[in-house]
Amino acid sequence: MTQLSRRSFTLAALAGAGVTAACGNGIGTNSASKIDARVDATLNHLYSKYPNARAVGEKSNGQLVMPLVTEAGFGFGGGYGRGALRVNGTTVDYYSATKGSFGLQIGAQQYAHVLFFMTEDALSRFRHSSGWAAGADVEYAFNDLGENMRAETTTSTAPVIAVIFGQAGLLVGATLEGVKYTRIIP
Repeated sequence: MTQLSRRSFTLAALAGAGVTAACGNGIGTNSASKIDARVDATLNHLYSKYPNARAVGEKSNGQLVMPLVTEAGFGFGGGYGRGALRVNGTTVDYYSATKGSFGLQIGAQQYAHVLFFMTEDALSRFRHSSGWAAGADVEYAFNDLGENMRAETTTSTAPVIAVIFGQAGLLVGATLEGVKYTRIIP
């Protein structure tokens, strides 16, 4: 009888994980319909709670809707969410949003966000990139105390406008800096 060492067991487990990793790729599941339903609910909530956002959506060439992004951190932090890119009201692609951070942080939060692509060029650059990170060309729109989006968002010339809303949790500050968006097949 042969004895199985820890090293052999670990190597066998890693090889097995690699072989079975493709089994859960999501093709043939109803994940896409779940994401679409969450995107619809998120847009309905955004437009009903912040009516000025509807004007931004109507002027935009496309919207990337992330219904739920969850972040947590204790020194090191991370976040993840899935959503859909809508062009003319139709889902054209699905994306994941991942974020990593390091620093003085503790807590967790969840929030939704929508990226409004205001120019065809910004939308095209997003769609044709292998992984897109929010950068200097993103303008943030926050709600004021009267629960309305600031007026600048309806007249902005920024190529991308980000609206972050529905925040819940105990991690201070929601920003899209360092978030990487990657196309997925749900």
